[in-house]
Amino acid sequence: MMRVAVLHSDIAEGRSKDEDDVLIQAKVVCCALSKLGYEPSPVPFTSDVGAMIERLRAFDPAFVFNLVETVESTGRFIHFAPAVLDQLGICYTGATTDAVFLTSNKILAKRLFAGSTVPTPLWHTKQDLQNGCPVMPGTYLIKSVWEHGSVGLDDASKVSVSSPTDLLGALRTRARQLGGECFAEAFIEGREFNLSLLEVEKAPHVLPPAEILFHEYPAEKAKIVGYRAKWEADSFEYTHTPRCFEFSEEDASLLDELRRMALSCWDLFALRGYARVDFRVDAANRPWVLEVNTNPCLSPDAGFVAAAERSGLTFEQVVEKVVAASQPAGNDHVPTHNRRG
Repeated sequence: MMRVAVLHSDIAEGRSKDEDDVLIQAKVVCCALSKLGYEPSPVPFTSDVGAMIERLRAFDPAFVFNLVETVESTGRFIHFAPAVLDQLGICYTGATTDAVFLTSNKILAKRLFAGSTVPTPLWHTKQDLQNGCPVMPGTYLIKSVWEHGSVGLDDASKVSVSSPTDLLGALRTRARQLGGECFAEAFIEGREFNLSLLEVEKAPHVLPPAEILFHEYPAEKAKIVGYRAKWEADSFEYTHTPRCFEFSEEDASLLDELRRMALSCWDLFALRGYARVDFRVDAANRPWVLEVNTNPCLSPDAGFVAAAERSGLTFEQVVEKVVAASQPAGNDHVPTHNRRG
């Protein structure tokens, strides 16, 4: 059997709910790969790049299934893993180093959006404000530049400001909780959607769109998918933000536009394998891209897996297609006895 390294963040179990999730992903992916005829082994990725190079050389895997989300508990170094694999010439699943870096830095991603036809909410950095950038009075979300998974995002992240000084003060107040580097994004009041994409036969396919509902939210509560909504199962936010795949005919044109924009994001960042695009839709039914997630969560209860199941795919089929997308033409590592149509 072909040996496969399932590369994941090096974390201590029980550190935090979002980091524990990486270990869950490694376990279920290893199980799926075993069913597909591989011999998978979980491999923690550390910040000691030299040691990782030696370890991977010694392991000599047929390919790597890359699940690394953080290095040293920060998203700032997420691109280290694919960069090391590029240096070693080892095939790996999911997005390339460039795509991982460009999407993990939300400011770089915003700048790419700004130079394209993909609309994204207005944003300001601390440097922008210090340089005298004008600010439209209104409501903003203070978000981490590097961290994903809604790390640091809560009700206090939503602020109303009337001047650049107000917004700069909000950024300074929240900086420590957000890994020291944050930005302000205009808050889009309205609906929230995410669209998952899966590469099949070298082309991206959009999986069924999902809307996150804010069920019975008090008027004064921020309608955002924050950390508690994603990770704390006993919280109000978690139990009152169900995922919905059912839509009326009135949403048909909106969903078509979301699909088109998701595919535009795939092309803009040269994505590979699988991805998820998060949207807000305002009161005028205009969609705005919040961010692009490369290598989105593959836990059994994650949005990507739910969308894949909605389209009729099993988890093993998803893993199989992600693996196939990572292989150069003429170098298909999918065992022939396990190939499915």
